[in-house]
Amino acid sequence: MDTDMRVTYAKDCPSRTVVSVLANKWALYILGVLGRNDRPLRFTVLRRHIEGVTQKSLTQALRNLERDGLVRRTVYPTVPPRVEYSLTDLGREAGALTTAIADWSKANATRVLTARAAYDGRADDDTDGARGTEGARHTDGALGTDPR
Repeated sequence: MDTDMRVTYAKDCPSRTVVSVLANKWALYILGVLGRNDRPLRFTVLRRHIEGVTQKSLTQALRNLERDGLVRRTVYPTVPPRVEYSLTDLGREAGALTTAIADWSKANATRVLTARAAYDGRADDDTDGARGTEGARHTDGALGTDPR
């Protein structure tokens, strides 16, 4: 089984390339907003829909998604220039993943928060620093067995 994991997630594995595209903190939100609206959106509209994102972070995430072929940036020759963002076909395919992740998140947010609170409570009780070492307790959390 260990051999399969090394092969599956080798440095040159295509899945690592794809996951790195979507692993950006804001990428899934951008794909979700563009996919839900199913029309080109301007930068300020995108930013309004993604609470907490900074201008710099949104700009960088959009550039990365454009570079990877998921987002199309269209600049119109007006004064001032008008720029709109939309999903490419590849971006629409990735959008199906964002929908699945959003659905899973809505269905399981309470379970995740419960597990997090239980874990944090155990961390507060761990005064000897032995967390994850021999003799550490393993308990079933809300999401399954503690993998430590």
